[in-house]
Amino acid sequence: MSAATTVVRVKQKQIAQLIAKGKRLDGRGLNDYREIKIEQGIIERAEGSARVLLGKTEVMVGVKIETGEPFPDTPNEGVLTVNAELVPLASPTFEPGPPDENSIELARVVDRGIRESKAIDLEKLCITPGRKVFVIFVDIYVLNHDGNLIDASALAALAALLNTKMFNYEVENGEIKLKPGYTPLPVRRHPVAITFAKINDKLVVDPWLEEEQVMDARITITTDNDGNICAVQKGGSGYFTSKQIFEAAQIAKEKAAEIRKKLGW
Repeated sequence: MSAATTVVRVKQKQIAQLIAKGKRLDGRGLNDYREIKIEQGIIERAEGSARVLLGKTEVMVGVKIETGEPFPDTPNEGVLTVNAELVPLASPTFEPGPPDENSIELARVVDRGIRESKAIDLEKLCITPGRKVFVIFVDIYVLNHDGNLIDASALAALAALLNTKMFNYEVENGEIKLKPGYTPLPVRRHPVAITFAKINDKLVVDPWLEEEQVMDARITITTDNDGNICAVQKGGSGYFTSKQIFEAAQIAKEKAAEIRKKLGW
């Protein structure tokens, strides 16, 4: 065993032992988040954008709007598409190439939170029912991975959507004609994802990278403004008891409300 591996294992053991006592290596309580910083409007050519720092985890999101066809089962609604890219420079574990299972999961969890909370009024993105609608592309770029990519990405996606401006238009003879000015994207709900790691049978909010490396399992619970659960995602090989899931759901509602209040959402 190399000296580096020994150091890592000693640190991981220390993390687990502290959490068993209700403490964390970085000084936070078990239910405390790292500092959140949000900057909006950082990509000039995007219709909306945001950068989020969650501790040292850094995520950037850009939003583009195009026109396209609606889905056959929702002819009167616009289309939402979420993609995630784990930039190789963000972590030694990220590799170039097509999306892997981690980036696919990340995109799906963020997408589900936005979609199931009805965050965007998709009916207002319909141009011609059954024929032409606006398509919202939400592109997530992980720039630095220090744990809890889901919560950072979900916050960045929402911040970017709130920053998004749509051009004014009118439909004449089936064609779109641009008009002066812009209007905000019709965002009506603010879904917030809260992720927990299970370590030594305890729940830890906002796990950083070294905590993720020793966790037994992970669960993300996304709630809307009214505290309704709109998305749940479980990861890792471990399990959660029904009591732990109920506990996580209650904490998720409280932490999400705190974050919305802090960010003015």
